[in-house]
Amino acid sequence: MDEPRFTLRLAKGDFKFSAAHFTLFSATEAEPLHGHNYRVLVEIGGDELDALGLLVETGILKRRIREILTELDDRVLLPERSPLLEITVERGQVDCRYSDRAYRFPEREVVLLPLVNVTMELLARLVWRQLAEDLDDIDATHLAVEIEETDGQSARYSAPLDL
Repeated sequence: MDEPRFTLRLAKGDFKFSAAHFTLFSATEAEPLHGHNYRVLVEIGGDELDALGLLVETGILKRRIREILTELDDRVLLPERSPLLEITVERGQVDCRYSDRAYRFPEREVVLLPLVNVTMELLARLVWRQLAEDLDDIDATHLAVEIEETDGQSARYSAPLDL
């Protein structure tokens, strides 16, 4: 049986970002470049509350979630660790080659992510890791991040905060 735990769920209307990407399936198959209006849900859990009956100070947590999502909003997301892409950045331009495709974007409109692919699963883990870095000084024990790409299609990354 699970131990009792408090869970705080944050799914604010502005926990969203719009971005372009293409998912890679193999060296010869990938989605066309397209965009999504992603929505984000965060859950944080713990066994104990502070002296004022709070699991976490939600204002600080919500502010950090918004900062992370702002960095992704209105950008082209490219996976800089993909062995299937050739990405170069020079003179304010990002060139990306995949198979027989070539893309050129203004550097300020691109986010190079430390990922092998831009998938909901990897985006959820990326946001989880960025949030977890800021939660060292709280008593919460668990964090989950869910990224919804379209209605009814989402991925969730959930792990203890002591990783």
